[in-house]
Amino acid sequence: MKSFFKTVLAVIVGMVVSSIFMGFIGIAIIGSLLAIGPEVPPVQPGTVLHLKLVGQIEERAADNPLGILLGTTATDVQGLDDILTAINEAERNDDVRGIYIEAGILSADMATLEEVRKAISDFRKTGKFVVAYAENYSQGAYYVASAADSVFIEPTGMLDWHGIASQPIFYADLLEKVGVKMQVFRVGTYKSYVEPYTRTDMSDANREQIAAFIGDIWQVVCRDVAQSRHVSLDSLNAYADRYMPFAETADYVKAGLVDRTVRLDEMRQVLADVMNDERPTLMSPADMAANAANHSEGGGEGEVAIYYAYGDIVGSEAGVTNGQGYIVGTRVVEDLDALMNDDEVKAVVIRINSGGGSAFASEQMWQAVRRLREKKPVVVSMGGMAASGGYYMACAADYIVADPTTLTGSIGIFGMVPDMTGLLTDKLGLHFDVVKTNEASDFGALGRPLNAQECRAMQAYVERGYRLFINRVAEGRHMPADSVATIAEGRVWTGRQALQRKLVDRLGTLRDAVNEAARRAGISDYATVAYPEPTDWLETILEGEKSDYMERRIQSALGEWYRPLRFAATLKGRDGLQARIPYEPNLSH
Repeated sequence: MKSFFKTVLAVIVGMVVSSIFMGFIGIAIIGSLLAIGPEVPPVQPGTVLHLKLVGQIEERAADNPLGILLGTTATDVQGLDDILTAINEAERNDDVRGIYIEAGILSADMATLEEVRKAISDFRKTGKFVVAYAENYSQGAYYVASAADSVFIEPTGMLDWHGIASQPIFYADLLEKVGVKMQVFRVGTYKSYVEPYTRTDMSDANREQIAAFIGDIWQVVCRDVAQSRHVSLDSLNAYADRYMPFAETADYVKAGLVDRTVRLDEMRQVLADVMNDERPTLMSPADMAANAANHSEGGGEGEVAIYYAYGDIVGSEAGVTNGQGYIVGTRVVEDLDALMNDDEVKAVVIRINSGGGSAFASEQMWQAVRRLREKKPVVVSMGGMAASGGYYMACAADYIVADPTTLTGSIGIFGMVPDMTGLLTDKLGLHFDVVKTNEASDFGALGRPLNAQECRAMQAYVERGYRLFINRVAEGRHMPADSVATIAEGRVWTGRQALQRKLVDRLGTLRDAVNEAARRAGISDYATVAYPEPTDWLETILEGEKSDYMERRIQSALGEWYRPLRFAATLKGRDGLQARIPYEPNLSH
């Protein structure tokens, strides 16, 4: 019997050791294959850039070489950086004949859509063709596709054109039902991020600012589409009132929104016609961008660094599963200091797309940007949002470029402390007592609300943070503090509105910001290099992929509820002061 158990144990141990060994061998083999990487097809004569406007567009898409190896990647998340690089490469490469846009249901902020649309419009100036086709156009995808020479739709397709709406979700009654009350401290009439947790509807000030900026964004959208499709502004607004997604495709043609109906199999002939019967070779933006990187020219005078900062602003890496979707203050400070001391980097463009976050981290990054600009030009390019903490870090730059629909400003501060007495004591029957050495020893204790003295201290703390924010903007923008105060109050502006109030210097794209940075550095022969470097794929898999997967699953399930609920759930671990956009925009476009 003993020999039997010895044999069984030996077999089990052998299996475990073999599994571990084979696992290491497997990782080594996969690593070797990925080190070689998939071969990027070269740009051949007759190449057509195949731009798929489906899924999501983010500032930068995370590399997933394992997915490429297994053939499981999809175009559900694309990087704006790849798309813009691809269009620029297609513009300059004589072997590229044109762009074929295949549109669908697209999710991206309006400024991102503007960037892509502007790049396509610039591409058309070369005389090369741009054609667009879709079975179903979401409004955002149509906005981009409308810049094409010709726009086609499936005979049984759908085109969404409905205007823009904002519908914030309010949680005050839900919190009351579970026994939680938010204790709020803020400065700024329009600083309404806390409203979903304290009200059941918008305040008058919040309704005023939302109406102002979504109205301005819609004007930009209608103006652009009217110019490219030769349709009047009045007609476009009338169409938005008619529930266009449910119209016949013949109505889209009659309205001038599309040129004609075409089946997918007929699009091959359309492409052949515009290419004079030459057979097209379709190439993805990622492959086109890789070709641009493989034979990038210039750099004789140095680099213009493009530093991407997008997502929530947090003070440290604690609780951050990976670098995607967060602006980690300590990491940004280190990165900007490194760029400051890199002699090859002659100028820096900071690409910001953030609604803010930690006020403390925003202050630290403001200091880092100021140090950087003392040694070399710093230009900020604003994406979908550069609001509150995002604007805080931006205002220290030499020059700010915003898209017309960028949401920016929101100069204000708030603090929020949950009172969970109703939940813990009244509902769950938990009771708390305390022995303390000093009056403030139990500040923030869960078992009770803040007392009057604590509330006064918190409000004073918030007001000091607000005054510092005002002063930082005044210093960075060379404006009197009193003038900043009149356009602050936590109010959100579009890029166009911000330009009128001198919060930004010009309207333009990321390319415009790069050109401005190079001009200020006095260089013309330069390379553009993206920073920070992406996280190593194997490190991501081993350290954070599981957490990131679960986070994405939760985000997918909760949809627009995800960000505000996640914020409320993590209040305890956040910095005391928050510089955030007044609310989650929840824009339907």
